[in-house]
Amino acid sequence: MQKKTIKNTDLSVAPINFGGNVFGWTLNEKESFDILDQFTDAGFNFIDTADTYSWWVNGKGGQSEEIIGKWMKERNNRNDLVIATKVGSETKEHGYDISKKHILKSVDESLQRLQTDHIDLYYTHFDDDKTPVEETLEAYDEIIKAGKVRYIAASNVSPERLKESFEAAEKNGLPKYVALQPHYNLLEREKFESEYEQLVKDFDLSVFTYWSLAAGFLTGKYRSEEDFAKTTRGEGVRKYFDDKGKAVLKALDEVSAKHNSSPATVSLAWLLANPLITAPIVSATSKNQLETLFAAPKLNLDSKDLQILDEASK
Repeated sequence: MQKKTIKNTDLSVAPINFGGNVFGWTLNEKESFDILDQFTDAGFNFIDTADTYSWWVNGKGGQSEEIIGKWMKERNNRNDLVIATKVGSETKEHGYDISKKHILKSVDESLQRLQTDHIDLYYTHFDDDKTPVEETLEAYDEIIKAGKVRYIAASNVSPERLKESFEAAEKNGLPKYVALQPHYNLLEREKFESEYEQLVKDFDLSVFTYWSLAAGFLTGKYRSEEDFAKTTRGEGVRKYFDDKGKAVLKALDEVSAKHNSSPATVSLAWLLANPLITAPIVSATSKNQLETLFAAPKLNLDSKDLQILDEASK
């Protein structure tokens, strides 16, 4: 499998980024180990988590990092992996926080849960919109120099604060973000394309999309009102079951049939066809779901396929 280099780093990743939000939530520890084994056995090496996954289970989070840490220790495979985690998310205990104090405390807690001495990619998960960007970047500078973090990235940061961060980094010799993690998929295009796409080009960022399958809607498993009551995430994706959502499903069915593929695979292949996208983030809870992810980098959509999907999703 051809790997891609995260821009402005020496990190090489396979083109699918596994989303660890399911660990400790819809997958228990043993099930998580099984999925991780299958993912890495297939040649993939990029795992994404956060210090707060899965806070909606216990109000604090940390379960996902703990499971990944135990798995890496048992498999003795830390050096074969690229591990991304995040700081700054909201929990019941605190609001969004990217202050220096919070970052310095949180990174040590993440390292302990992950049972590792370094994090490859450390994200500003959510911006608190009040901490000076210089303070945040100074904290990152400190933990990078200490060897705790290799590179930094940004997720839910406004275009204005993102630009401000790059200006401050340039002016003060502080670390720069190397990647962006935006909400982007066939049903959620406008914000990334209108607000972030040019910034990605200007700042030479790699892009790892989250909710790449629209929380499962783009798998095609929601075809009627009754389907939304069948899964944990069903009610959360009901909003997509409108004229646009149905048109996208129809387009996915058409392209899937042509390639003897699946809507999920085609949705990910559409993202990978965009030269700005390095590796979509996507989760799986079964072997069958994993197979649809594994197939995406092998599926080359032609211009007609892309036209059908683009027209349905705009």
